[in-house]
Amino acid sequence: MQLLVVIVNYRTADLTIDCLKSLEDEINSISGAEVSVVENASGDNSYDVLSSAIVDNDWGRWVKLHHPQNNLGFAGGNNFAIRPALESDSPPDYVLLLNPDTKILPGAITTLLEFMEQNPDVGIAGSRLQYPDGTSQVSAFRFPSILGEFESMARTGPITKLLKRWKTAPPCKNMSHSTDWVAGASMIVRTAVFENIGLLDEMYFMYYEEVDFCFRAKNRNWKVFYYPDSKVIHYIGQASGVTGSQKKIKPMPTYWFESRRRYFVKNNGIYYYVFTNIFWILGYSISKMRNIFNNRDYNYPPNFFFDFCKNSLMKIKINND
Repeated sequence: MQLLVVIVNYRTADLTIDCLKSLEDEINSISGAEVSVVENASGDNSYDVLSSAIVDNDWGRWVKLHHPQNNLGFAGGNNFAIRPALESDSPPDYVLLLNPDTKILPGAITTLLEFMEQNPDVGIAGSRLQYPDGTSQVSAFRFPSILGEFESMARTGPITKLLKRWKTAPPCKNMSHSTDWVAGASMIVRTAVFENIGLLDEMYFMYYEEVDFCFRAKNRNWKVFYYPDSKVIHYIGQASGVTGSQKKIKPMPTYWFESRRRYFVKNNGIYYYVFTNIFWILGYSISKMRNIFNNRDYNYPPNFFFDFCKNSLMKIKINND
């Protein structure tokens, strides 16, 4: 098997089915490609709906449906399919992590595989994620840092210009380039990377797991690339229900703060994390004062500052195992 595509479904059966439909032509054009759908204990009728769709569309040759008993989160859900594939007698050469709220455009996967074949020193590569109208989404990022957190919260032109080297989400480029990490919504990983650094860290329930994975890979001298010739529509936030074009912005879930805390403490240390939070609050304060002065909405999730203080300032211990 050359390629394993893993899709983790959690109460998104209709989106997953649409994603599989967009995958069909690409998968059929790739020798030895297979898709594993992990129905991540949604607690609804997702498993039955997905099972019926696989039968009705005659997808059984290239789609396997997995059904863990508990919700394993994003990292655990992906590992549920990746682990046995790597331990099999014929492991894949590549694994593509793919969100259910995506639509594969023609050539998106074949071009990504060609890029990986031509660049053996690249361990991870990400697609160009875009909105349905073709507008690009930021898909290549710098690793989180103290100054990056400050800039992202301050949201002011002079500060952004001064700290552009540390901006976590820099402007999109139309050419392939090396980057720190790529979005896990469409991220291909060379099997040798898993063999070198292990699977996704399951201590992250959701969010920051791909950041951590890319960080570990780059520490082992693997290159991470953004490859915009691979184009994927991403209906952003539909899978998580946290971000995206929703009528009402929801509060950030506790696990987002827990994942953020784990990333900084695990990879930078507890003191770095403390100073990062101080600069986060400083940046937030600047943004809030600017909004008050300009009579604008804050544009933050409900109770964001209170939830940040509760989950980031009052909980600084973490299990680094």
